[in-house]
Amino acid sequence: MSMTFRTAGIGDVPLIVALLADDAIAAARQGAFGEEHRAAFEAIDADPNNELIVADLDGEVVGTMQLTYIPGISRRGALRLQIEAVRIAAPLRGRGLGRRMMEWAVERGRARGCALVQLTTDKTRKDAHRFYESLGFVASHEGYKLALG
Repeated sequence: MSMTFRTAGIGDVPLIVALLADDAIAAARQGAFGEEHRAAFEAIDADPNNELIVADLDGEVVGTMQLTYIPGISRRGALRLQIEAVRIAAPLRGRGLGRRMMEWAVERGRARGCALVQLTTDKTRKDAHRFYESLGFVASHEGYKLALG
């Protein structure tokens, strides 16, 4: 299986939205593809510190993630890579594709000069926790969110 990674185009966004909605936790908050997703894509695409990435397997989009490069004052001005919205198509999970995707993302961050890679995951996603820990990630912080709408 030949897996490649590329920056998403607007034509990929409906597939990305469907991938993100393909689980019980995300389905309720994701919704079907709409203008808000198009606007979000345009903002991401215009921002040099953001990349919406798709994973292609033999020409078919099977995974996605968003990479955000965050400059900061803390850690001596270190650049951070935030990885979000990670998803592999459900029928292909457990085959090492997510591992390849995450390893690619970490290398991408290293190439951009990032000192740290961070991500968040829902507390109920126990399989995801095990997966990230197997990649060397450490649950070192407690995260909080405040819904504004």
